[in-house]
Amino acid sequence: MNSLEFIKKVSYIEEKYRDKVEKDYYRQNYHLMPKVGFMNDPNGLIEINGEYHVFYQYNPFYPDEKHVCWGHFRSKDLITWECLPVALSPLEWYDSHGCYSGSAVNKGGKLVLMYTGNVKDSKGERETYQCLAESSDGVEFKKPYINPVIKNQHEGYTRHFRDPKVWKHNDKWYMVLGAQREEEKGSTVLYCSDDLQNWSIVHEILGSNLSKFDFLGYMWECPNLFTLDNKDVLLFCPQGVDKQGDLYNNIYQCGYVLGSLNYETGEFSCGDFLELDRGFEFYAPQVMKTSDGRTLLLGWMGLPDREVSPTIDNRWLHCLTIIRELKMKDNKVVQKPLRELKRLRKGKVEYKNKIIKDTETKLDGINGDSFELKCKFEFDKVNQFGIKMRYNSHKDEEILMFYDAINEKIVFDRSKDGFHKEADAERKCFIKNNGKVKMHIFMDKSSVEIFINDGEETFTSRIYPSKDSKDIVFYSKGGEVRLSVDHWQI
Repeated sequence: MNSLEFIKKVSYIEEKYRDKVEKDYYRQNYHLMPKVGFMNDPNGLIEINGEYHVFYQYNPFYPDEKHVCWGHFRSKDLITWECLPVALSPLEWYDSHGCYSGSAVNKGGKLVLMYTGNVKDSKGERETYQCLAESSDGVEFKKPYINPVIKNQHEGYTRHFRDPKVWKHNDKWYMVLGAQREEEKGSTVLYCSDDLQNWSIVHEILGSNLSKFDFLGYMWECPNLFTLDNKDVLLFCPQGVDKQGDLYNNIYQCGYVLGSLNYETGEFSCGDFLELDRGFEFYAPQVMKTSDGRTLLLGWMGLPDREVSPTIDNRWLHCLTIIRELKMKDNKVVQKPLRELKRLRKGKVEYKNKIIKDTETKLDGINGDSFELKCKFEFDKVNQFGIKMRYNSHKDEEILMFYDAINEKIVFDRSKDGFHKEADAERKCFIKNNGKVKMHIFMDKSSVEIFINDGEETFTSRIYPSKDSKDIVFYSKGGEVRLSVDHWQI
């Protein structure tokens, strides 16, 4: 089979199940999602030749077969996206079992992809290869004959050696790879190249073999290394991290360290590991720099080994987050919603300084299943206050976000979302009580993304309430709050 035949096979599957997929109530209004089948890691985020590209891990044949390729979206404004044909197909000896995650760079006006080719032998043993593909038009990609450009993992590492993230620094190309040491410790490895084809290892820049990070598990996936306010940020997804109170509650984690990278030696001096998101579904984010100087991030609203969703019955699974802008504040990475999202707003409803005291209240015009909501709670003495979204008293459904002022914790609870029945249905984190809490919420048909105090913390999760669960209730317990609200339908 050649790439054209593979693309035709994908198109056939997409068309075959189009009606079934599109009739699903849980299809999103403004999030990127697959036409059919399985989506995971965003790949190859780039701005080039006046356009933005988002690639992603795509298995259109899910759940019947597994042929992982690269799906492809393109946009001129980061809001309206065009779905293009499959960019990378798993048809070569070095990627026969999947074109796995990677990144994109601009090389002289050409769009170049770097990805991991996944191969399994007859015994199911994995082999991984780092590979290139390039395009002159940003749509059709060719794999050069020199592939793979990195044929074997470096000595001392297992075959879990993947997810290349490439960038240019001082006229050299650099790449970080997610890796696993032979003693089953996670790590990130730095490579360099003059031409994207011939690579040499610089050094392992960080790993859980170090005592400071020995709790960070057996494998680090999807590394990104970028600069934010003159600090080097290493963002990665460690697997095998044990829960510690409110920290590391998901099956796999995502977080970052701040530090300084010596590009010559590969030495990376850094601070502590910090989680990037506190919700249930956030993984494998990728970062890109834009021509106007912003650092943007896009993540996967899912987790590996968690194929649990009512959408599977309708032949599709997972989606991506909204795009976020990253900023540095008090030596911490904060996330803010992409400013272009304001163009999606419809019909503003606002309330100022509404007093809520030991009661629940609905506000006229504030409801829905696809909206943006900005809330500011101001208070002196109160025990708890918050929001019940997608509320339906007849079906006992709600998505709950509240602040526990006594214990100074912000809490997200999806135990009554209509689908998730697990006992582990809360996520929480510390937010200092300073008399004010801001919540900026993006609700879509089957997801919610909540930005606390201008992105100081975020909670990202999939949810599956009934289609008639659309009320929003504000409440307080043990005191009063002063509430100001801005609401837009999307």
